[in-house]
Order: sequence, then structure tokens, then C-alpha cells
Amino acid sequence: MKKFYLFCDNGMSTSLLAQRMQKVADENSLPIEVKAYSQGKMDEIITKLNPDVILLGPQVKHIYEKVKDKYGDLGKPIMVIDTEDYGTMNGERVLKKALFELKKGR
Repeated sequence: MKKFYLFCDNGMSTSLLAQRMQKVADENSLPIEVKAYSQGKMDEIITKLNPDVILLGPQVKHIYEKVKDKYGDLGKPIMVIDTEDYGTMNGERVLKKALFELKKGR
């Protein structure tokens, strides 16, 4: 099972998007787990749970370079969620983009 983890300020605003992404994954029988967390728990979550894709909410895009510097060596896609996709809570588009990045990296 692949793990796609979203991080934002508190983990709350991305929870709805994560649920929508999970619904799309489930409807398409994709072995993917989607969860949302606060950026404050990022180090603990990445270290302990080892996600396959790291997604940042638009509100924390300012930490992208820091996250890339810290976790980029792990060979995992690290991406900022598109503002429009986030605003419309388009879980399908976000999931497709994350899958594309995962496949591109392999």
C-alpha cells in the first residue's frame, strides 16, 4: 500500500481533501492510503510512517525548499498542492498529479 500524506498548518483544512482523495482511490481499487497531518508533526510522521508521497498544502508552500532539502534524499516526490485544486477540493486531480509524480520518480 502506498502512503500519500498531506501536510498543512493544522492538518484540518487538508483533511477534507485527503478524504476526497481516499474516496477516489477506493473507488478505483487503488492500494493507496491518504492522510492529512499538521506540519508540526511532519518530522515524526515522515520518520515513523515513511510516506511514499509528501504533499504540502498551499498555505505552507513557503516551507517547500526546507522540506525538499531535509527529505529530498529519500527519493520521494515532494509537491505543493495546486491552489485551484485545493480551493475546489478536487481530490481526483490532486491524486492523479501525485500518482504521476510517483511514477515519474520510479
